[in-house]
Amino acid sequence: MKKYKILIASLIASLAITTSCNDDFVNTQPLNELSEAAVWADAPLAEAFVSEIYAGFGNGGFDEQMLASLTDETMFTHPGRGITTITEGRSNPADIGWVNNTINWQQMFLRIRACNVALKNLAAPKFPNTGNIVERLTGEAKFMRAYFYQQLARYYGGVPLIDRPYELGEADYLAPRKTWAETVAFIVKDCDDAAALLKGKTMVAGRANEAAALALKARILIYDASDLHDVNKMKANSATLAGFSKPELIANLTGSQAERWTIARAAAKAVLDLPGYGNLLNLTAPVNNAQGTMNFMNNSLSRNGGQNELLMARYFISAKQEGGGRQGLFNGPNGYNNWAGNSPIQLMIDDYEMMDGTRFDWKKPEHAAAPYENRDPRFYSSILFEGSPWKVRSNANLPRDPASQIQTGRYEIVNASGAKATHFGLDTRQSVIEDWNGSYTGYYIRKFTDPNPAIVDQNTWQEVPWPVLRYTEMVFHFAEACIELGQDAEARTWLNRVRFRAGMPAITESGAALKARFRNEKRVEMFLEEQRFHDTRRWMIAPTTLGRKANGITVIGSLKPGKTVTLYKYDKDNYDYVYGVFEIDPGKENRNWNDKLYYLPIDRNEMNRNGNLVQNAGY
Repeated sequence: MKKYKILIASLIASLAITTSCNDDFVNTQPLNELSEAAVWADAPLAEAFVSEIYAGFGNGGFDEQMLASLTDETMFTHPGRGITTITEGRSNPADIGWVNNTINWQQMFLRIRACNVALKNLAAPKFPNTGNIVERLTGEAKFMRAYFYQQLARYYGGVPLIDRPYELGEADYLAPRKTWAETVAFIVKDCDDAAALLKGKTMVAGRANEAAALALKARILIYDASDLHDVNKMKANSATLAGFSKPELIANLTGSQAERWTIARAAAKAVLDLPGYGNLLNLTAPVNNAQGTMNFMNNSLSRNGGQNELLMARYFISAKQEGGGRQGLFNGPNGYNNWAGNSPIQLMIDDYEMMDGTRFDWKKPEHAAAPYENRDPRFYSSILFEGSPWKVRSNANLPRDPASQIQTGRYEIVNASGAKATHFGLDTRQSVIEDWNGSYTGYYIRKFTDPNPAIVDQNTWQEVPWPVLRYTEMVFHFAEACIELGQDAEARTWLNRVRFRAGMPAITESGAALKARFRNEKRVEMFLEEQRFHDTRRWMIAPTTLGRKANGITVIGSLKPGKTVTLYKYDKDNYDYVYGVFEIDPGKENRNWNDKLYYLPIDRNEMNRNGNLVQNAGY
């Protein structure tokens, strides 16, 4: 008899346990398990089973190690976590490197099996279909199965497509990988089915709905249309992939790329046409700088209208102390007793435009002298940098910095003897506060960190949700498809709506220049949202983006003539500041792009278990 572990105490407590007075007393029901028959004969238990499938989201992208540190957005501060195995091109089937449970092959297939169990039993329910609960739970299970397959597809390519729960005693469990096109079609069908089943139904936040299903469909179709999955573009841009004996596993061999872009455009537009989603995307001119910064902060914190951006999210509550509620601790400054885990690199900082829409350029003296002035408002709500005002420091550290500003440089001060001395910033690796947790790059993450001073990052939990699928992602998908189809005016219209909301001027370019502006716009807007890892690959620009060395900033503050400062504070009236860019020590991280990294390798153990699997190219 199949049994399920039920982790909800209230459900266990509600069970009526009875025993008979005969020889069957040894066949009692375990108190921490329910039989399959019991689960699927009871609507609340069936709902509990489907609800548990959502645990496959993990913490979303809010783990201590973030996918951003495998890209040119951030670098991971702490050694020995498997990040550099991938960024340095050393990933292999025996040691893939950092792979969390939302990427892990085995974990995703375990979740897919749970979806298949639910779908099998919901096809012939043994409980009343009150309020169309059967259709709703079926739609949710279909969405989640599509989501898990989408995760596998974008990391590994075509995968085995299992649409039923395997049973004991079957002749064969060794399913081969399906083609990329078959995998995409499977995901699209599940999304379509889910959208139809969930249409018009009122859903609890954090559960699948029609919009989420259509958005997931749009995402996988955009991937399908991209260069990485077009067999001709793939071969032209990578000798490693061109030599792969099974190109159908990673690329679409049928139809034209233009046809796929047309299909993807329609899928993205279907999401944009849904009412009630998006935030402040109807503006006809840029908002002011301060409002642009606030708008972006509201969107990333999902409040004050920003919650309308969420099509699917992983929510957190402080009462349930999960890792996803600890972004301030994981990424915050060491001078606030935080861990500086994923630190923005200078390559990312340099891609924030100036307020007038021009590029930042270190070769321009006015930019080099004041690199943090007059930048895209999204910079100020995403990055903590030298002189940024931040939360009040702890009681122990506040006397060292009453202004509570980020200190990432070294500065002259006057000591008790009246002589000049060097003061290392409280948020550096030479700090008197947890120096081992200082950023190597000179920056910290502000995005996704609740600025409420009552939320002390090192010992409280925040409630910022992870955006699994966001409306603005669909705007970018639609604009990208328009650009690829030569519909530049339509693309500019939607991109400028995003920019106006952020306080940035309109884009006016066309053709290749528009594509470059689009890619940078998405890089800035979707910072940390697990887009860059996949975008650089599907665009096949990873050698010139992810292949660059990680870098950081040095900040040196020298006292102006006649100025006497005994306790450091960022102040341009007292200090002359000099900024310099440096590459991260290769002993810490030595990034090296290898074309095999367009896909992750299938784990050696999986290959050994299933002789029908084909390993990805280059491994």
